[in-house]
Amino acid sequence: MHKVFQGLLRLAALLLLPIVLLLMPSTVGALQWDAATLTVPADPSGTLITFSESEIKSGRKVFNTSCGTCHAGGITKTNQNVGLDPETLALATPPRDSVEALVDYMKDPTSYDGEMSISDLHPSLKSADVFVQMRNLSDEDLRRMAGYILVSPKVQGLQWGGGKIYF
Repeated sequence: MHKVFQGLLRLAALLLLPIVLLLMPSTVGALQWDAATLTVPADPSGTLITFSESEIKSGRKVFNTSCGTCHAGGITKTNQNVGLDPETLALATPPRDSVEALVDYMKDPTSYDGEMSISDLHPSLKSADVFVQMRNLSDEDLRRMAGYILVSPKVQGLQWGGGKIYF
């Protein structure tokens, strides 16, 4: 009887362990949301802005609804050579590695080399008559999405924007 009881205890422990681990607060998750992680370039001159965790979460929701179909995980499904990772954003013309520059892009997107408008091909506020997911977005929504795009590589590492290159 004693061995049966021990076996049942072991089984219960094995079954409960995954649930307990899911419910426990993660120290890794807590470390990801410090001020350094939430601080990104506000404009091309290097001025910094610190977002709140709730602003980033809100930006993620709007991003997933408005942009996630083509940019899930920071990749670009239609052109996997151009991701939303910091290096790629910095090499665009003009550079798109700040909140102000990303908001400008979401209003009126240009090709990666900056030579022409692509608002007829890429969702934007300028083309909201065609791309319905952009119709109800405010400047604040765009600002939060830009914050999410810039904070994500700090949290997700190479998984953000890596796409097929890394995985």
